[in-house]
Amino acid sequence: MHITCNYAFCYSPYWIQSYQETFSDFKHMGLWEYCFDQFRYPYYQFDKLFDGCHYIFSQEYYVIREWLLPGWLMVVQAFVTLALMLSFSSQIIIALELIRWPLEFVLLYEWLLSGIAFICNALAAFLLFLAVSIFGGECWRRDWLMYPNFNYLSWSYGLAVISMFLHGFAAFFVYLDTRKMWELRKESRNLVVQMHPNPGRNGFV
Repeated sequence: MHITCNYAFCYSPYWIQSYQETFSDFKHMGLWEYCFDQFRYPYYQFDKLFDGCHYIFSQEYYVIREWLLPGWLMVVQAFVTLALMLSFSSQIIIALELIRWPLEFVLLYEWLLSGIAFICNALAAFLLFLAVSIFGGECWRRDWLMYPNFNYLSWSYGLAVISMFLHGFAAFFVYLDTRKMWELRKESRNLVVQMHPNPGRNGFV
């Protein structure tokens, strides 16, 4: 579920979309792609039409990239990228725990691995919260996409919000698992100490 949501909201160009009945020359966009229909940028000195969907760093958008990619959107891209890296790291760690590989290391440090997975999920949820908050607040700026009242937040943005909650829930349950493993580790260490008491206090010395 995490992987599906992560790929969908990160790479699909539907974070914000124009209402169909407005016949806007802006169609929809994602973090890495914009789609236009015969769009003419008013501040570009040449009469060039931008049409179709293109990668934001493509040559097609070179002349308007500064307008397409304001500072706050680059921050959103950075937060989402870091969140995905943390999410994939936590999934790899949890997968290694499930298959018990390498066996000796996992048995010895399972509590530590779960703790790292908890931190990764918690940080991913926090970064996604910042990303959707910044995007949701800044996407209506009139110095970015023209006629912002013609647009609405679309399903890719919704998936980003869902992914944020999923990572939050995952962090909570992994935390509970980590705490349980830590308690079991303490109990096992206490049991070992009881089975092997200090020889200096056994009454023979």
